[in-house]
Amino acid sequence: MAKRWLSIIQPPTYGDSITILSIDGGGIRGIIPATILAFLESQLQKLDGEEMRIADYFDVIAETSTKGLVTAMLTAPGDDNRPLFAAKDITSFYLEHCTKIFPQRRGPFASCLKFLNAVVGPKYNGKYLHDVVKRKLGDKSIAETLTNAVIPTFDIRRLQPIIFSTYQVKSHKSKNAVLSDICIGTSAAPTYLPAHYFETKGSNGKLKSYHLVDGGVAANNPAIVYFFLFLQSVFAQNMSGKFTSILRREFNRKRFLVISLGTGSHISCEKYSAHDAAKWRVLGWLYNRPLVDTFQQASADMVDIQMSVVFQALYSERSYLRIQDDNLTGTTSSVDIATKENLEKLVQIGKDLLKKSVSRVNLETGLFEPVENEGTNEQALIRFARLLSKERRLRWQRTRLTPV
Repeated sequence: MAKRWLSIIQPPTYGDSITILSIDGGGIRGIIPATILAFLESQLQKLDGEEMRIADYFDVIAETSTKGLVTAMLTAPGDDNRPLFAAKDITSFYLEHCTKIFPQRRGPFASCLKFLNAVVGPKYNGKYLHDVVKRKLGDKSIAETLTNAVIPTFDIRRLQPIIFSTYQVKSHKSKNAVLSDICIGTSAAPTYLPAHYFETKGSNGKLKSYHLVDGGVAANNPAIVYFFLFLQSVFAQNMSGKFTSILRREFNRKRFLVISLGTGSHISCEKYSAHDAAKWRVLGWLYNRPLVDTFQQASADMVDIQMSVVFQALYSERSYLRIQDDNLTGTTSSVDIATKENLEKLVQIGKDLLKKSVSRVNLETGLFEPVENEGTNEQALIRFARLLSKERRLRWQRTRLTPV
């Protein structure tokens, strides 16, 4: 029988690797990575016991948009000081609540109402989302998460990214916001959900206000947010032009294990064309939704390309696992068509993605191509589960703690 290990992950200074989990934004398509996370957690439980959770293995979990809520659910403590949700419960949460967060209009006037929403305000009022997030997370703050959380948002008043993380709360008390406010803010996709306003109190007692919209505006694939903090620290120590050699030395000394989960896209389906877009005015860009699709997809893909280039240059490709499906079509490529039928399709896409070959982005075409001799995503996750379990045990051994 697997031993039951203490629940708090030890700092990476006691181990050989820094472990990172990143999940893209994507509305209801978050069901896809939720399905993959459930599989990963099941493999970790086979190794270390059924009580183990995703938060027990990752030094940082970074998510944006509606996936910021997933981060909170995986890392916020419940009454027993364990994560509120197991990974397997996230899919059920989506199936239960997405139809109410994104209610679908039906009838002969549905198209007319959709057009009017593009003119007069966001497509959804967000009330149900606000209620369910506040009910689930209560008044827990980001400082209380069981592992480090990084959740990007964008402040529409300041026109700048705002990154909420457990790393910042010690030196910036004003960043220690309530998790529900952060999640509502990072989920507020322009044209879909209303922007969110809240205030926090700084160490000097002064109030700081936030006017937030979707974190996907800043980083729809948030893996890069944490990773470049590391690069910045290395670069600051080396101004002599030997950056690559220094970086390789750091990688050899402290390896990264990164799992980056996409929420699917329709890149290879050529959904839009210049011929069509040339005719669009402001309402056309909003009504057809490519404006939001474009900046979110471009953000996620650019990060994946950057990460792939860095890991390939440092001969560490197998330490970076990106799981993404770029063949979504029809309603499955939508972020808000939350019918029961479409949600179930997305669950199946997640399951099918596990059986597909490990793929990496082609730097020329931007498309995902299978990698020879690396097996399926399912096999890769099993390999990563073993590495994560080994890393966790190593940290406990080095701190002279024993299983209980």
